Amino acid sequence: MRARHPEAVEEAAARRRTRPLLPERGRLLIVAADHPARGALGVAGRPYAMADRADLLGRLCLALSRPGVDGVLASADILDDLLLLGALEDRLAVGSMNRGGLAGAAFELDDRFTGHRPQDLARLGFDAGKLLLRIDPDDPGSLTTLHSAARAVDEMAALRLPVFVEPFLCRRDAAGRLHTDLSAEAVTTSLAIASGLGGTSAYTWLKVPVTGHPDEMARVMGATTLPAVLLGGDPGADPAAQEVTYEKWRTALRLPTVRGLVVGRSLLYPPDGDVAQAVDKAASLLEEGVGTRP
Repeated sequence: MRARHPEAVEEAAARRRTRPLLPERGRLLIVAADHPARGALGVAGRPYAMADRADLLGRLCLALSRPGVDGVLASADILDDLLLLGALEDRLAVGSMNRGGLAGAAFELDDRFTGHRPQDLARLGFDAGKLLLRIDPDDPGSLTTLHSAARAVDEMAALRLPVFVEPFLCRRDAAGRLHTDLSAEAVTTSLAIASGLGGTSAYTWLKVPVTGHPDEMARVMGATTLPAVLLGGDPGADPAAQEVTYEKWRTALRLPTVRGLVVGRSLLYPPDGDVAQAVDKAASLLEEGVGTRP
C-alpha cells in the first residue's frame, strides 16, 4: 500500500469518522506511542522492546479496541499506519510535534519540531497535538525549545486545535545523563511555565507526571486552571510497581482539573504482558466518581 498508493493515507484521513475531544463522561484515556520517533525504544530494561513495528501496531490496535479508550498519541508514521489499518474510526488522533530531542543526544534539550506541524494536523483532520517541553536552566537548548513551543501554542490556537504540553524541569548528572525532577516543587514550576506559553492559553492542556508523593498533587495542580491529563512512564518489570502507579493515578484523578490519562508503555507493555487487562484497569479508574465531576 505504501509503495504503490501513498495517497491512501490522506484518503483514509479524509473519510475517518471523528468525534468531539471530550466525551460525555468528561474524561479521556489516550494511549501514547510517540516514543520511537525520539529514539526511545526501551521498556522495562529491554532496550529495543518498541522496535518491532508490527508488534507495536498489534498492541495499539488491541488497546484502541477496548471500551473506554478515546484515542492515540503518536508520530506521523504510526498514525499513518493506524489510518491505513482503519483503527482510528471514532477515535482521537493526537499528533506528536517535537521529536528532535533524540534520547541521549548532546542536543536532547534543543528539542526541534521535527514531527507534525499545526497545518499538518489541520490538513489531516486530526484532533489535537502534543509537545514536549523539557527545561534545564544550565542548557541553552532549552531556550530554543521554549520559544518554539510558545509559537506552536500560538499556531494551534489560531487553528482552534487543542495542544497537550508536557513540561519537565530536568538536569544532567556528572556523566551527562539527563534526569527529570519529579519533586512537587519542580512539577509546580514546570506547570506555571507551560501555562504561560503563547498569546493565549485557551486551547492548551497540560500533560502532567504524578509526583513521587501523590498526596502532593493537589498542591501541584493548584498552580494552574488549565485542564490536565496524567502521563505514565516506563512501567518497569515489577507488577507490584504497576499497582502503585494505578493507585497514584486514582488519587490524582480526583482533582478537579485532572481530566484523564495519556499513557503509553505502562499499558502497551505491562509487566505481565496482558495489554487488554492493563487498558481495562486504567479505563475503570476513569469511571470512578464520574458523576461528581464539575
